Amino acid sequence: MVQLRPFTAGDREAVVALSLRAWEPVFASMERVLAGSGVYEAYYPDWRTAQAGAAAQACADMEAWVAEVDGRVAGFVALHSLDDTTGEIHMVAVDPAHHRLGVGRALTEHATARLRERGSTVAMVETGGDPGHAAARGLYEHCGYTALPSVRYFRTL
Repeated sequence: MVQLRPFTAGDREAVVALSLRAWEPVFASMERVLAGSGVYEAYYPDWRTAQAGAAAQACADMEAWVAEVDGRVAGFVALHSLDDTTGEIHMVAVDPAHHRLGVGRALTEHATARLRERGSTVAMVETGGDPGHAAARGLYEHCGYTALPSVRYFRTL
């Protein structure tokens, strides 16, 4: 059973470790999508260090929650308000060992409810369009989010 609770400083190590496991296939997908362009190497010279820092910083600076399964941290979510009407699920990750067990859904639904409680009338979450983000897109759609297609172009200089 999934239990949610507020993030504490003592969760930092577990959150960073699970986020690296969760994002490893995502970064591998982005590397394949961007192959030959030089963009991946320029943009993500050391994705593990950057992602570890981003996860730790999001949890320190934003409202963050962890999901526990059998007393162990299985996922986390960080959220914040963008403006008076819009709240954002800034980051969510689930340890691959706990995929397809409802952890991501519990975190996403909880974060959505927290944004509503904070006064947001619109909630947003952003993810990639590459194959590595397919599970995230499915999760957000399952939780009632509507995709707004967007395209970003990159080029090395």
